[in-house]
Amino acid sequence: MTQRVLTGITPSGTPHLGNYAGAIRPAVHASTQPDTDAFFFLADYHALIKCDDPQRVARSRLEIAATWIAAGLDPERVTFYRQSDIPEIPEFCWLLTCVTNKGLMNRAHAYKASVDQNTAKGVEPDDGINMGLFSYPILMAADILLFSAHLVPVGRDQIQHLEMARDIANRFNHLYAQGQTFLTPPYELIDDSVATLPGLDGRKMSKSYDNTIPLFEGGEKLLQSAINGIVTDSKLPGESKNAEGSHLFDLYKAFASAAQAEQFKHELKDGLGWGDAKKKLFELVNAELSPMRETYNELMANPERLEHMLLDGAAKARRIATPMMQEMRAMVGLRSPAQMQQREQAAKKEKAKSVRVASFRGDQGFQFRLFDAADKEIFLSVPFADPKQAGQISKQLQAGEYRLQPHAEAHQLIVAEVVVAELDTAQKDRLEAALLLS
Repeated sequence: MTQRVLTGITPSGTPHLGNYAGAIRPAVHASTQPDTDAFFFLADYHALIKCDDPQRVARSRLEIAATWIAAGLDPERVTFYRQSDIPEIPEFCWLLTCVTNKGLMNRAHAYKASVDQNTAKGVEPDDGINMGLFSYPILMAADILLFSAHLVPVGRDQIQHLEMARDIANRFNHLYAQGQTFLTPPYELIDDSVATLPGLDGRKMSKSYDNTIPLFEGGEKLLQSAINGIVTDSKLPGESKNAEGSHLFDLYKAFASAAQAEQFKHELKDGLGWGDAKKKLFELVNAELSPMRETYNELMANPERLEHMLLDGAAKARRIATPMMQEMRAMVGLRSPAQMQQREQAAKKEKAKSVRVASFRGDQGFQFRLFDAADKEIFLSVPFADPKQAGQISKQLQAGEYRLQPHAEAHQLIVAEVVVAELDTAQKDRLEAALLLS
């Protein structure tokens, strides 16, 4: 059974080695599995909650997109898009907001932590807390539920958000789907084997601690410099070292095979100096990152390639999101699919007023000419024996009820299964442009 797995990446900074080992590498590997329908998106709406620097958000979107592609994400195999390119997401978020109890949001860990910090400072509980932070779990639920994702890879600190997404889905289903499973309740995908890398000072690698090792930025030179800055104990070369208590060894294991890790462990025990150990770590990590870095630099130098990939991904995503939202609108009483179709047909008829039909009786029967808005003739129809048939066909054509069928080196214009005219390519293009139905 194919399962849809969805992963969001918040573009709020430059990716580092911890992001790669802890999220990017395992997610890219999972996306290649035959039973997985993978969705990856840049959560740029989420980035606005904590970052008010437009240049940083814009730059980070490029860096993170380039990082995932360089790390092996195949946009032909997965659906890779920007959150902000899917207008259905914020609309869907509002519908979910209207069925979500405020009390549920009051219990969100991020909001409660901010309130606790304000209380400790002796200021108003909600001081500095924006509605983006408060309702963040609803937007996250919209990201997931709109695409009917079954599984969402998250850390244990995000489990509550998946529980909330299930609560919101069940609430909507109860209110609008007579209890049927219209919105698919998602579940968290926790992989405890995924590495959580220590940073330069031994704490979890994080931008918050300023202890990160860059992934691609700065090239080999900055990577080596960062690795040389890893904190170690004061044991000298020749002295035995405990690998299990070493942050450097933890980093090495994340990139080494089991045999390589065991060999490195013995070398440390036998007195390998920390300087030589850092050199070995750099060589191991750089060997994996070097080909990716080349791709990353190429993409960053040609952002239009990334833009093309992301827009293609958005088009794929919207093929799911658009009909889903049409159903949602109908369910809540905003607009039914039938009304949508009527509106589209009315719009087509309105657009068709930009063309003009001139009917006349010729030597061979009744014909009509179609003119564009500039009053230039597009084509002359075949003759009809019945003037009513000619009139009806011209009206159907103006309403957009036609099709074009390749024939020899031309295109047959067919209305009501009648060949009305033979058009060359230029005439075909002018017809479609005039009717605004291309």
